[in-house]
Amino acid sequence: MRNSTTTSGGRARRNAAPPSAPASLPDRLAAEILEHVRRQRLEPGAHLSELGLAETFRVSRTPIRLALQALQQQGVVERERNRGFFLKQLPEGDAESEPQEDGLYFRIAEDHLSGALEDRMAESELLRRYGATRSQLLRVLARMTQEGLVEKLPGQGWAFLAVLTSPETYAQSYRFRILMEPAALLEPGYRLAPETIARLRAEQHAMLAGGWQTFSRAETHRIGAEFHEALVAGSGNIFMIESLRRVNRMRRLLEYRINHDRTRLVKICSEHLRLLDLIEAGDMPRAAAFLRQHLEGSQGAKEPLVQRGSEPERAPATLLEEMA
Repeated sequence: MRNSTTTSGGRARRNAAPPSAPASLPDRLAAEILEHVRRQRLEPGAHLSELGLAETFRVSRTPIRLALQALQQQGVVERERNRGFFLKQLPEGDAESEPQEDGLYFRIAEDHLSGALEDRMAESELLRRYGATRSQLLRVLARMTQEGLVEKLPGQGWAFLAVLTSPETYAQSYRFRILMEPAALLEPGYRLAPETIARLRAEQHAMLAGGWQTFSRAETHRIGAEFHEALVAGSGNIFMIESLRRVNRMRRLLEYRINHDRTRLVKICSEHLRLLDLIEAGDMPRAAAFLRQHLEGSQGAKEPLVQRGSEPERAPATLLEEMA
Protein backbone atom coordinates (compact mmCIF):
# COMPACT_ATOMS: atom_id res chain seq x y z
CA MET A 1 0.00 0.00 0.00
CA ARG A 2 1.29 3.44 -0.91
CA ASN A 3 1.45 6.16 1.70
CA SER A 4 -0.20 9.52 1.02
CA THR A 5 0.23 13.07 2.24
CA THR A 6 -2.00 16.11 1.88
CA THR A 7 -0.81 19.53 0.75
CA SER A 8 -2.10 22.78 2.20
CA GLY A 9 -4.20 23.13 -0.93
CA GLY A 10 -6.10 20.00 0.12
CA ARG A 11 -5.12 17.71 -2.73
CA ALA A 12 -3.77 14.31 -1.78
CA ARG A 13 -0.32 13.45 -3.11
CA ARG A 14 0.76 9.85 -3.10
CA ASN A 15 4.38 8.83 -2.83
CA ALA A 16 5.57 8.01 -6.29
CA ALA A 17 5.87 4.45 -7.44
CA PRO A 18 9.35 3.05 -8.01
CA PRO A 19 11.03 4.17 -11.21
CA SER A 20 10.80 2.03 -14.28
CA ALA A 21 13.22 -0.76 -15.00
CA PRO A 22 16.90 0.20 -14.86
CA ALA A 23 17.30 -0.55 -18.57
CA SER A 24 15.18 2.54 -19.38
CA LEU A 25 17.17 4.91 -17.17
CA PRO A 26 19.96 5.69 -19.70
CA ASP A 27 17.35 6.54 -22.36
CA ARG A 28 15.63 8.99 -20.00
CA LEU A 29 18.96 10.45 -18.96
CA ALA A 30 19.97 10.95 -22.59
CA ALA A 31 16.88 13.15 -23.13
CA GLU A 32 17.54 15.01 -19.88
CA ILE A 33 21.20 15.61 -20.81
CA LEU A 34 20.08 17.13 -24.12
CA GLU A 35 17.66 19.40 -22.26
CA HIS A 36 20.44 20.34 -19.82
CA VAL A 37 22.75 21.19 -22.74
CA ARG A 38 20.09 23.39 -24.32
CA ARG A 39 19.23 25.20 -21.10
CA GLN A 40 22.90 25.85 -20.32
CA ARG A 41 23.42 27.07 -23.92
CA LEU A 42 26.48 24.88 -24.33
CA GLU A 43 28.39 25.19 -27.59
CA PRO A 44 29.86 22.36 -29.68
CA GLY A 45 33.13 21.28 -28.10
CA ALA A 46 31.87 21.68 -24.53
CA HIS A 47 33.07 18.97 -22.16
CA LEU A 48 30.28 16.79 -20.75
CA SER A 49 31.73 15.61 -17.46
CA GLU A 50 30.39 12.25 -16.29
CA LEU A 51 30.91 13.24 -12.66
CA GLY A 52 29.28 16.64 -13.11
CA LEU A 53 26.25 15.16 -14.87
CA ALA A 54 25.97 12.43 -12.24
CA GLU A 55 25.83 15.11 -9.54
CA THR A 56 23.32 17.17 -11.52
CA PHE A 57 20.91 14.27 -12.03
CA ARG A 58 21.75 12.56 -8.72
CA VAL A 59 22.58 9.18 -10.18
CA SER A 60 25.74 7.11 -10.40
CA ARG A 61 28.22 7.58 -13.23
CA THR A 62 27.34 4.27 -14.91
CA PRO A 63 23.91 5.27 -16.31
CA ILE A 64 25.35 8.67 -17.27
CA ARG A 65 28.07 6.91 -19.25
CA LEU A 66 25.48 4.72 -20.97
CA ALA A 67 23.37 7.78 -21.80
CA LEU A 68 26.39 9.57 -23.27
CA GLN A 69 27.23 6.48 -25.31
CA ALA A 70 23.66 6.50 -26.68
CA LEU A 71 24.08 10.16 -27.63
CA GLN A 72 27.41 9.29 -29.22
CA GLN A 73 25.63 6.77 -31.45
CA GLN A 74 23.18 9.51 -32.44
CA GLY A 75 26.09 11.77 -33.42
CA VAL A 76 25.27 14.32 -30.74
CA VAL A 77 28.42 13.81 -28.66
CA GLU A 78 31.86 12.44 -29.39
CA ARG A 79 34.30 10.64 -27.14
CA GLU A 80 38.00 11.43 -26.97
CA ARG A 81 40.36 8.85 -25.54
CA ASN A 82 41.44 9.62 -21.97
CA ARG A 83 39.48 12.91 -22.06
CA GLY A 84 35.81 11.92 -21.98
CA PHE A 85 32.74 13.09 -23.85
CA PHE A 86 32.31 16.38 -25.70
CA LEU A 87 29.29 17.98 -27.33
CA LYS A 88 29.44 17.58 -31.10
CA GLN A 89 26.13 19.10 -32.18
CA LEU A 90 22.53 19.42 -31.06
CA PRO A 91 19.81 17.60 -33.01
CA GLU A 92 18.34 19.78 -35.72
CA GLY A 93 15.24 21.72 -34.77
CA ASP A 94 15.99 22.06 -31.04
CA ALA A 95 16.53 25.82 -31.13
CA GLU A 96 13.45 26.44 -33.26
CA SER A 97 11.22 24.33 -31.01
CA GLU A 98 12.27 26.01 -27.75
CA PRO A 99 9.61 28.80 -27.69
CA GLN A 100 6.85 26.30 -28.47
CA GLU A 101 8.13 23.92 -25.81
CA ASP A 102 8.33 26.76 -23.27
CA GLY A 103 4.66 27.43 -23.93
CA LEU A 104 3.82 23.76 -23.42
CA TYR A 105 5.89 23.69 -20.23
CA PHE A 106 4.01 26.62 -18.71
CA ARG A 107 0.59 25.31 -19.78
CA ILE A 108 1.29 22.04 -17.97
CA ALA A 109 2.67 23.88 -14.94
CA GLU A 110 -0.29 26.28 -14.75
CA ASP A 111 -2.82 23.47 -15.10
CA HIS A 112 -1.11 21.60 -12.28
CA LEU A 113 -1.02 24.64 -9.98
CA SER A 114 -4.69 25.42 -10.66
CA GLY A 115 -5.76 21.83 -9.98
CA ALA A 116 -6.91 21.22 -13.54
CA LEU A 117 -4.29 18.48 -14.01
CA GLU A 118 -4.19 15.42 -11.77
CA ASP A 119 -1.05 14.52 -9.84
CA ARG A 120 -0.69 11.39 -11.96
CA MET A 121 -1.29 11.33 -15.69
CA ALA A 122 -0.82 9.01 -18.63
CA GLU A 123 1.40 10.07 -21.51
CA SER A 124 -1.48 9.47 -23.95
CA GLU A 125 -3.72 11.77 -21.89
CA LEU A 126 -1.12 14.55 -22.02
CA LEU A 127 -0.73 14.16 -25.79
CA ARG A 128 -4.50 14.46 -26.30
CA ARG A 129 -4.87 17.37 -23.87
CA TYR A 130 -2.09 19.57 -25.26
CA GLY A 131 -1.95 18.55 -28.91
CA ALA A 132 1.84 18.24 -28.83
CA THR A 133 3.99 15.75 -30.68
CA ARG A 134 5.42 12.95 -28.59
CA SER A 135 8.99 14.23 -29.05
CA GLN A 136 7.97 17.72 -27.87
CA LEU A 137 6.15 16.32 -24.84
CA LEU A 138 9.04 14.06 -23.88
CA ARG A 139 11.52 16.94 -24.07
CA VAL A 140 9.29 19.04 -21.79
CA LEU A 141 8.84 16.14 -19.37
CA ALA A 142 12.61 15.56 -19.40
CA ARG A 143 13.09 19.19 -18.44
CA MET A 144 10.53 18.86 -15.64
CA THR A 145 12.25 15.69 -14.46
CA GLN A 146 15.61 17.47 -14.37
CA GLU A 147 14.04 20.27 -12.33
CA GLY A 148 12.56 17.78 -9.87
CA LEU A 149 8.93 18.51 -10.73
CA VAL A 150 7.81 15.18 -12.20
CA GLU A 151 9.01 11.61 -12.28
CA LYS A 152 8.44 8.68 -14.63
CA LEU A 153 6.17 5.90 -13.44
CA PRO A 154 6.25 2.32 -14.75
CA GLY A 155 4.81 2.09 -18.23
CA GLN A 156 3.64 5.36 -19.83
CA GLY A 157 2.70 7.25 -16.67
CA TRP A 158 4.09 10.40 -15.05
CA ALA A 159 3.60 11.89 -11.58
CA PHE A 160 4.06 15.38 -10.19
CA LEU A 161 6.22 15.63 -7.10
CA ALA A 162 5.21 17.84 -4.17
CA VAL A 163 5.46 21.58 -4.88
CA LEU A 164 4.31 24.72 -3.09
CA THR A 165 0.81 25.59 -4.24
CA SER A 166 -0.51 28.13 -1.70
CA PRO A 167 0.42 31.56 -0.32
CA GLU A 168 0.76 30.03 3.15
CA THR A 169 3.35 27.45 2.19
CA TYR A 170 5.20 30.01 0.05
CA ALA A 171 5.44 32.34 3.05
CA GLN A 172 6.70 29.45 5.19
CA SER A 173 9.44 28.74 2.66
CA TYR A 174 10.71 32.32 2.94
CA ARG A 175 10.65 32.28 6.73
CA PHE A 176 12.70 29.09 6.62
CA ARG A 177 15.21 30.63 4.22
CA ILE A 178 15.54 33.78 6.34
CA LEU A 179 16.40 31.59 9.33
CA MET A 180 18.73 29.18 7.53
CA GLU A 181 20.67 30.98 4.78
CA PRO A 182 22.31 33.70 6.93
CA ALA A 183 23.18 31.01 9.50
CA ALA A 184 24.97 29.04 6.76
CA LEU A 185 27.33 31.98 6.21
CA LEU A 186 28.30 31.80 9.90
CA GLU A 187 29.11 28.08 9.90
CA PRO A 188 32.65 27.21 11.11
CA GLY A 189 35.12 27.00 8.24
CA TYR A 190 32.84 28.71 5.72
CA ARG A 191 34.60 29.02 2.37
CA LEU A 192 33.46 30.02 -1.09
CA ALA A 193 36.00 28.94 -3.70
CA PRO A 194 37.45 31.74 -5.90
CA GLU A 195 36.29 29.98 -9.06
CA THR A 196 32.75 29.77 -7.66
CA ILE A 197 32.79 33.50 -6.84
CA ALA A 198 34.04 34.25 -10.37
CA ARG A 199 31.25 32.17 -11.93
CA LEU A 200 28.58 33.78 -9.77
CA ARG A 201 29.88 37.27 -10.55
CA ALA A 202 29.86 36.53 -14.29
CA GLU A 203 26.23 35.42 -14.18
CA GLN A 204 25.13 38.48 -12.20
CA HIS A 205 26.96 40.80 -14.61
CA ALA A 206 25.32 39.00 -17.55
CA MET A 207 21.95 39.69 -15.97
CA LEU A 208 22.78 43.36 -15.45
CA ALA A 209 24.10 43.66 -19.02
CA GLY A 210 20.62 42.90 -20.39
CA GLY A 211 19.77 39.40 -19.27
CA TRP A 212 17.20 40.80 -16.85
CA GLN A 213 15.18 41.69 -19.95
CA THR A 214 15.93 38.87 -22.35
CA PHE A 215 16.52 35.70 -20.32
CA SER A 216 13.56 33.36 -19.94
CA ARG A 217 11.75 32.99 -16.63
CA ALA A 218 13.35 29.57 -16.27
CA GLU A 219 16.84 31.01 -16.78
CA THR A 220 16.41 33.93 -14.37
CA HIS A 221 15.04 31.56 -11.74
CA ARG A 222 17.96 29.16 -12.26
CA ILE A 223 20.54 31.93 -11.89
CA GLY A 224 18.93 33.21 -8.69
CA ALA A 225 18.35 29.81 -7.13
CA GLU A 226 21.85 28.54 -7.94
CA PHE A 227 23.37 31.75 -6.52
CA HIS A 228 21.78 31.11 -3.14
CA GLU A 229 22.55 27.39 -3.27
CA ALA A 230 26.21 28.19 -3.95
CA LEU A 231 26.34 30.57 -0.98
CA VAL A 232 24.88 27.92 1.33
CA ALA A 233 27.16 25.24 -0.15
CA GLY A 234 30.14 27.28 1.09
CA SER A 235 29.11 26.24 4.62
CA GLY A 236 29.93 22.61 3.89
CA ASN A 237 26.81 21.67 5.88
CA ILE A 238 25.05 19.00 3.81
CA PHE A 239 21.79 19.38 5.73
CA MET A 240 21.59 23.08 4.92
CA ILE A 241 22.53 22.50 1.28
CA GLU A 242 19.97 19.73 0.68
CA SER A 243 17.24 21.63 2.54
CA LEU A 244 17.65 24.70 0.35
CA ARG A 245 17.75 22.63 -2.85
CA ARG A 246 14.47 21.00 -1.86
CA VAL A 247 12.83 24.34 -1.05
CA ASN A 248 14.03 25.83 -4.35
CA ARG A 249 12.62 22.88 -6.27
CA MET A 250 9.28 23.10 -4.50
CA ARG A 251 8.86 26.85 -5.06
CA ARG A 252 9.89 26.79 -8.73
CA LEU A 253 6.43 26.71 -10.29
CA LEU A 254 5.08 29.52 -8.13
CA GLU A 255 8.18 31.57 -8.95
CA TYR A 256 7.56 31.06 -12.67
CA ARG A 257 3.97 32.16 -12.22
CA ILE A 258 4.56 35.35 -10.23
CA ASN A 259 7.90 36.69 -11.49
CA HIS A 260 6.45 39.60 -13.48
CA ASP A 261 8.25 42.83 -12.54
CA ARG A 262 11.63 42.20 -14.11
CA THR A 263 12.94 45.60 -13.04
CA ARG A 264 13.44 44.09 -9.57
CA LEU A 265 16.07 41.78 -11.06
CA VAL A 266 18.43 44.75 -11.40
CA LYS A 267 18.27 45.45 -7.66
CA ILE A 268 18.53 41.74 -6.81
CA CYS A 269 21.67 41.25 -8.94
CA SER A 270 23.29 44.36 -7.47
CA GLU A 271 22.64 43.00 -3.98
CA HIS A 272 24.07 39.61 -5.00
CA LEU A 273 27.29 41.33 -6.07
CA ARG A 274 27.42 43.21 -2.76
CA LEU A 275 27.08 39.88 -0.92
CA LEU A 276 30.02 38.46 -2.87
CA ASP A 277 32.09 41.54 -1.96
CA LEU A 278 31.41 41.00 1.76
CA ILE A 279 32.18 37.27 1.56
CA GLU A 280 35.45 37.88 -0.34
CA ALA A 281 36.42 40.42 2.31
CA GLY A 282 35.80 37.78 4.99
CA ASP A 283 33.23 39.97 6.77
CA MET A 284 30.83 37.13 7.47
CA PRO A 285 28.70 38.83 10.18
CA ARG A 286 27.91 41.72 7.82
CA ALA A 287 27.38 39.30 4.93
CA ALA A 288 24.90 37.29 7.00
CA ALA A 289 23.04 40.44 8.09
CA PHE A 290 22.92 41.71 4.50
CA LEU A 291 21.67 38.33 3.24
CA ARG A 292 18.86 38.41 5.78
CA GLN A 293 17.91 41.93 4.64
CA HIS A 294 18.06 40.78 1.01
CA LEU A 295 15.73 37.82 1.65
CA GLU A 296 13.30 39.93 3.64
CA GLY A 297 13.14 42.39 0.73
CA SER A 298 12.38 39.58 -1.72
CA GLN A 299 9.74 38.18 0.61
CA GLY A 300 8.03 41.56 0.90
CA ALA A 301 8.00 41.99 -2.88
CA LYS A 302 6.82 38.51 -3.85
CA GLU A 303 4.27 37.49 -1.24
CA PRO A 304 1.67 40.05 -2.44
CA LEU A 305 2.06 38.66 -5.97
CA VAL A 306 1.38 35.14 -4.72
CA GLN A 307 -1.72 36.43 -2.93
CA ARG A 308 -3.01 38.15 -6.08
CA GLY A 309 -2.19 35.32 -8.42
CA SER A 310 -1.07 35.58 -12.03
CA GLU A 311 -1.01 38.76 -14.10
CA PRO A 312 0.22 39.14 -17.71
CA GLU A 313 3.95 39.75 -17.92
CA ARG A 314 4.73 43.23 -19.16
CA ALA A 315 6.64 43.89 -22.35
CA PRO A 316 10.36 44.76 -22.20
CA ALA A 317 9.69 48.18 -23.79
CA THR A 318 7.42 49.12 -20.88
CA LEU A 319 10.03 47.96 -18.43
CA LEU A 320 12.73 50.02 -20.08
CA GLU A 321 10.52 53.12 -19.89
CA GLU A 322 10.06 52.51 -16.17
CA MET A 323 13.83 52.20 -15.71
CA ALA A 324 14.47 55.57 -17.40
